[in-house]
Amino acid sequence: MEVNVRAPFVASKAAAVHMGEGGRIISIGSNLAERVTDTSLSAYSASKAALVGLTKALARDLGSRGITANVVHPGSTDTDMNPASGPHAEHQRQKMATPRFGKAEEIAGMVAWLAGPEGRFVTGAALTIDGGANA
Repeated sequence: MEVNVRAPFVASKAAAVHMGEGGRIISIGSNLAERVTDTSLSAYSASKAALVGLTKALARDLGSRGITANVVHPGSTDTDMNPASGPHAEHQRQKMATPRFGKAEEIAGMVAWLAGPEGRFVTGAALTIDGGANA
């Protein structure tokens, strides 16, 4: 909760003071906020679900100032922490409509779109990019 909820709250509060019209707050959540697929994920999933509530509240609180707030929910992404060739990878792929791990660039692309001019009317949204794991 400290890292996944409190830290984005404190960072958003501090950044909002300095943001003007068109500012963007984009948090990174997890597709596990929406659908818990395995055991032993209670605290993690709860913290990421709380981030959705925080994001929606920030969208309301800051919208009149032209600031948007959104959360991107990646699914299994090939990283050092969760490699596509790791011991749990096949189990994760079996749950996806598109059975491959995402790439960091794909997640970054969604974040860049939200941060750019095309994303200016999107706020309070939780956008899932997970290869269809939650489909």
